[in-house]
Amino acid sequence: MKRTKKQTKRLILISGSIIALLTLLVTSVSKDWTAILENNKKISQLTEEYETLLTEEEKLKSEVTKLQDSDYVARYAKEKFLYSQSGETIIRMD
Repeated sequence: MKRTKKQTKRLILISGSIIALLTLLVTSVSKDWTAILENNKKISQLTEEYETLLTEEEKLKSEVTKLQDSDYVARYAKEKFLYSQSGETIIRMD
């Protein structure tokens, strides 16, 4: 079965079109795949940052609760700023 020039040209044109479409499809999918991978990395980073911020928020809420207690504030001032009342002596131990 011999092919004519017209059939050969048609076969080459169809094959070229299919190859071009496949190439376009592969590049499109690869771009989408890399975008998905980057988004997954961002999600994991943001999740870690969120967890860190939640922990920090808990610490700050605890600190706020403690600072509302006058005994804690007095003890904190003595320890942190070497504040003393009259008649008290401060001995710093490091």
